[in-house]
Amino acid sequence: MVSSFIAGVEEGRVLRYVGSVTQSRASDIKPVSDNNANVLYQHGTLAQLVPGLFEGTTTIGQLLAHGDTGIGTGEGMDGELIILDSVAYKVSKSGLAQAVPPDFMVPFANIHHAAFQYQCERRDIGLEDLNRKIVAANGRANTFFSVIVRGTFSFIKTRAVIKQHRPYPTLEEVADHQAVFLRHDVEGTMLGYFSPVMFNGAAVAGFHEHFLSDDRTIGGHVLDAALDRGKVYSQVFDTLMQHLPVDNPQYRAHDFSHDNIVQVIEKAE
Repeated sequence: MVSSFIAGVEEGRVLRYVGSVTQSRASDIKPVSDNNANVLYQHGTLAQLVPGLFEGTTTIGQLLAHGDTGIGTGEGMDGELIILDSVAYKVSKSGLAQAVPPDFMVPFANIHHAAFQYQCERRDIGLEDLNRKIVAANGRANTFFSVIVRGTFSFIKTRAVIKQHRPYPTLEEVADHQAVFLRHDVEGTMLGYFSPVMFNGAAVAGFHEHFLSDDRTIGGHVLDAALDRGKVYSQVFDTLMQHLPVDNPQYRAHDFSHDNIVQVIEKAE
């Protein structure tokens, strides 16, 4: 599964364990135009979730026309989604991951065609420090990019929001009711997107990361983590394709000027 979405790595040669820390090659990573791998496709915005516009406005099948790798959430905030190799997995309140069908509805998601390039190997590093080093190394604080980390996590803390039903509550209310999972010494994949501050609201300013263990027994939105040893790959985008649910009556009618968008997103994320 791994070799199909990591560019420049021989099939079957991606290691889950690494023996040393390597110097970052982030400065060599450039957008790849082949197969539109330089394009980040986003359906909906995080801002629309703030007042509780959770209705699904696209399907997984429609999303997969724009990529094979991504993250998002289901209709009614139905779990945390992670898409790898064109398979969408949902992590709900049980913590277990399950593949979802093409007609699964989604209000918000990021997706792209994977063409990750090797950046570095890291050991014994916390999530905040890891993310800070990634941004500092590539010097792209004003650029959209995706990061994938594969390896062994000595500690991983994730969450899944609990599915809501109409009439939907606000995002702030949903954030107060979520399932939290904690595991130690787990192998898996952390996939995330970095968004510039200037786009805060349309997306999360900074990193938005989801996790899926290799055995599919834990996953979700990453709250905290410590990487024991693993490899980091990055993919830079020079184009953002923003798709809005303009046929949805609730979206068209809502007045977002009354919503405390940035503060609620920061609290929820």
